Amino acid sequence: MVTSSTNPSLRRSALRADCDRCFALCCAAFGFAQSADFAEDKPAGSPCRHLDDRHSCTIHAVLRDRGFRGCTAFDCFGAGQAVSQRLFSGVSWRERPDTRRRMFAAFGVLRQVHEMIWYLAEAQERTYDADIRQQVCDLTETLESLSRGNVDRLRSADMDSVHASVRTLLVEVSAEVRGSYFADDGGLDLRIGPGADLAGCDLRRTRLCGADLRGAVLIGADLRECDLTAVDLLGADLRDARMAGADLSASLYLTQPQIAAARGDAHTRLPTAVSAPLHW
Repeated sequence: MVTSSTNPSLRRSALRADCDRCFALCCAAFGFAQSADFAEDKPAGSPCRHLDDRHSCTIHAVLRDRGFRGCTAFDCFGAGQAVSQRLFSGVSWRERPDTRRRMFAAFGVLRQVHEMIWYLAEAQERTYDADIRQQVCDLTETLESLSRGNVDRLRSADMDSVHASVRTLLVEVSAEVRGSYFADDGGLDLRIGPGADLAGCDLRRTRLCGADLRGAVLIGADLRECDLTAVDLLGADLRDARMAGADLSASLYLTQPQIAAARGDAHTRLPTAVSAPLHW
């Protein structure tokens, strides 16, 4: 469960997945289609065929080799154990099949809530504007209150409205931070911008500090040795992006799933809240 804290670092530390206390909700609630990330189709609401009776993955050690690299890049931001242990009192959907639909629905919503709290914690740390910081804190408190609510409250939440409010604040903080790097002075490559399709592009000699790559497609892009300070990576697709030697230590809104999907090395610098995946 997320606990209220004025310290953003402590808040994010509470958003770590604890798979041992979860009923493998990510392996059952969500579906996926056969692709480069998943070796086969799986409908939402049905357990993965590689899941055993103890909610453990039988191919966990070889997921990437077996074609399930998408599983290795997933993160529930701690929603799994919160739903399993708090909302459903440690009683699994296998023990109580009648709870399956409610449990899976709650997990889907709570994961979104926790992810937004994660982003807001960074916004709180990065903004210099006292008024914006207060707005971030107020919205965070609202989300934390929602995260502590019951299943019915979660399922009835107006998530579109919540997402819009969070997005507005994240964009404001992004513009503020990026402005310190003269991001809007016309010096950036014209290809660079929110939602840009940069798949496969060689960006090693492109000025990127302060760039807005929110929602950009960077699949297979070459970012080796790049300085990504103050680069907004909110929702950017970093699958197979080449990050060897890149400096992402002060990038904006970078998450563990994004890094897990990218290709880095021991010289890739990451924010303190994100760790290098084992497959690097």
